[in-house]
Amino acid sequence: MLETLGSLPIILPPTVIGYYLLEVLSPGTQVGGFLTREVGHVLVYNVTGCIIAATVAAFPFCMRAARAAIEGVDPLFEQAARTMGLPNWRVALQVTLPLARRGIAAGLTIGFARALGEYGATLMVGGDINGKTRTLSLAILDSFTTPERNTMLLILVLMAITAMTGVGLLGRSRT
Repeated sequence: MLETLGSLPIILPPTVIGYYLLEVLSPGTQVGGFLTREVGHVLVYNVTGCIIAATVAAFPFCMRAARAAIEGVDPLFEQAARTMGLPNWRVALQVTLPLARRGIAAGLTIGFARALGEYGATLMVGGDINGKTRTLSLAILDSFTTPERNTMLLILVLMAITAMTGVGLLGRSRT
């Protein structure tokens, strides 16, 4: 069930994800009102809302890469740790996660890059408030009508190269 829910941001359009997040986070709804009271501030149309929307949009990429990395760990290592008397939670923390760390780090890198590029859900939940909730992807759209267009395009290219270099380095096996 977690995998199905976690995969929804890949399947549904970003604006639909943003709409559902507004339904959950807005202080006028039951859940949003409860969360607002518990957290102590409104979770939409501010930086917090932008972070939540970007995190939800990036989560499937992190989840899928982490799952693949964890499933790729040789079960013989885990079985050896259990034979030595380690409980399952320690096997996970001391064997499985360290062996899967490169794949998990690659997933986090891809997720971070995806979060930076999130547009639809972030626009819906955070708005496009200049100086408050304007994200990189929103600023890029706005820059197409200004002289900063070429600068923004250069920043995009450099970010893409950096992200893909990081993923490539993390994915490379040690020799």
